[in-house]
Amino acid sequence: MHEETARRGQPLGRRPTMRDVAAVAGVSLKTVSRVVNGEPGVSSTLGRRVRDAIDELDFRPNIGARSLRRAGGRTATVGLLLEDVSNPFSSALQRAVEDVAIPRGVMVFTASLDEDPQRERELTRAFSARRADGLIIAPASTDQSYLESEVRAGTAIVCIDRAARRLEVDSVLTTNVAGATAGVQHLLEHGHRRIAFLGDRADITTAQQRYEGYLAALNQAGIAVDTSIVLSDLTSQALAQAAAAELLGRADPPTAVFAAQNLVTIGVARALRQLKQERSVALVGFDDFPLADLLDPGVTVVAQDPIAIGRLAATVLFDRIGGNDAPPATHVVPTRLIARGSGEIRP
Repeated sequence: MHEETARRGQPLGRRPTMRDVAAVAGVSLKTVSRVVNGEPGVSSTLGRRVRDAIDELDFRPNIGARSLRRAGGRTATVGLLLEDVSNPFSSALQRAVEDVAIPRGVMVFTASLDEDPQRERELTRAFSARRADGLIIAPASTDQSYLESEVRAGTAIVCIDRAARRLEVDSVLTTNVAGATAGVQHLLEHGHRRIAFLGDRADITTAQQRYEGYLAALNQAGIAVDTSIVLSDLTSQALAQAAAAELLGRADPPTAVFAAQNLVTIGVARALRQLKQERSVALVGFDDFPLADLLDPGVTVVAQDPIAIGRLAATVLFDRIGGNDAPPATHVVPTRLIARGSGEIRP
């Protein structure tokens, strides 16, 4: 009966089981078990059918939850899903969240999303299966509505760095547009009119907002945008370095560069030194990075405050876990311009 009900896609009236998933996917119970537990031996086709059935039924396996549970049904764990924990910005966020969680006796389990929407869904499912009390997520996908069932089930969720889409939860953000505008205005104030924009993936919300700030600053100065010196989708230091070197080697190169992400900034800084132009081409980067102040010249940046962002996100999360049922809110931590020398070079 249950299998037929599941096949028809009708509500089961109870929490779905692996047998229901197997019925919808048309596979054996053992195959479902292997997919759920991340075991080898399942073809990509069958694995996809099982994962689609899991999504359709909103199946949430209870992995080890009984041993983790304590009074009140809490597990004393939270999940932290960031873009890339090796990035200095993400690392600082992680430490800030831990500084709030550990004194409360709560463990933080962290994973990198690598800007992969499918990885986001898989990892949130994995943390939910282990009954994490809450999740802090830097969204990689453009739709977080799949987490609605987790919110209804009582899982506290806070989005960090980027707001959730199609899901009403708390967010902790920074002033991307205003910060980028201030960075480009700084270059304009030092006499630059041909300012290049080098950015991360163009489909990322934060990258779009920083480009919006770049456009706003040029518009306010009455300068037309030259799209030939706007380069995006620079997803690594190496790509940014190569792009900057090509740009600066043109017949009509920019006199200044606004780099919209910290790894992009590092790549541009390396290109400038490789070409021995670090004292003739101005540079302002978005996001600070270690040792930026020790370079010669030091790198001028529009700095976010990852410590404040992480602590605020964790505080909001634990407030929700503690029972706060007020409407979700957006919290904003402002950026600040730090002048160190590279942004003050004049044409």
